[in-house]
Amino acid sequence: MPHPPSLIGKVLRAVPLLAGLALTGCAVEGSGLQSQKLAAVKARGELVCGVDGKLPGFSFVAPDGRYQGFEVDLCRAVAAGVLSDPGRVQFRDLSASERFAAVNSGEVDLLSRSTTMTLSRDAAGGNALSFGPIHFYGGQAVMVNAGSGITTLKQLAGKPICVTTGTTTELNLADRMRELNAAYMPLKFQNDGQTYAAYLQGRCVAVTSDRALLAAKRSSFPDPKAHVLLAGDLSKEPLATATVNGDPVWADAVRWITYALMQAEESGITQANVEAKLAEAKADPNQADLRRFLGVDGQLGQQLGLPADFVVQVIKATGNYGEIFDRNLGVNTRINLERGTNRQWTDGGLIYSPPFR
Repeated sequence: MPHPPSLIGKVLRAVPLLAGLALTGCAVEGSGLQSQKLAAVKARGELVCGVDGKLPGFSFVAPDGRYQGFEVDLCRAVAAGVLSDPGRVQFRDLSASERFAAVNSGEVDLLSRSTTMTLSRDAAGGNALSFGPIHFYGGQAVMVNAGSGITTLKQLAGKPICVTTGTTTELNLADRMRELNAAYMPLKFQNDGQTYAAYLQGRCVAVTSDRALLAAKRSSFPDPKAHVLLAGDLSKEPLATATVNGDPVWADAVRWITYALMQAEESGITQANVEAKLAEAKADPNQADLRRFLGVDGQLGQQLGLPADFVVQVIKATGNYGEIFDRNLGVNTRINLERGTNRQWTDGGLIYSPPFR
């Protein structure tokens, strides 16, 4: 059940202040670093990861009872990097209105739930989150019934539009319709399940969310071809994982595990060849970049409070960024997404890792 708004507000205001005092108080064994969250995850032997849980392609429960999806694999990558075991994850389903309180209260260690990075969510005076690297570049869109005849946003003037409250999409829709001087009737729901159920029941003529998320939801509709996404984006929607503010060591660990996925793809290191690449690095002292990246030389893992071979463990567990994308969202899946801006920077996209040195 979602927390009452008043409780969420109190948690979001109070917990970051306490966290700033408390999160630096626990030593991470063998590193000399101070991190309450990283020390707690290691002591518990399990990562608690907040996800949507009902979004095909991103995070959902498969028929065999296992969580699957792009953002699920990001959780498993973090577990592999921290605990050397991608299976040591407890997934926690969270609604949009619950997710930030769950991070700041410590209910989850990591939020991997299609969350847009914004100033107010990042700022200490706002939701006080610490965001990881942007792992998915998207934009907001609108979906309508293919037989409705609607092709533009302005044609939705005076009509009901379904939207999940507590999201950037709710605010962006209001901004765009105001710019068009088009009054509309927002039908607001507490969670995505209610939002899409109302849309399919015909209570609204359109529904809005991130374009990729709409495509993912549409794939689970009884007749996906009966629904179309209007051309044009309403906003920028850069998605990133998030951790509690006030624990920079934990935030760094999550950040560089994510970058490892991106750098591995750029370097041509895959789930299938990572062991061979490691052997190659060990055998050739002249491959400085590869040896450092895979933990043969240097102290990059120690600087993060992670094992020296954390990159190897991550890639063995999930594959690189491109493999994760293609497996869960790509053109050979029912989501059928092109990489687009989520291609590597060397291929004209925006996926870019800072140097591992």
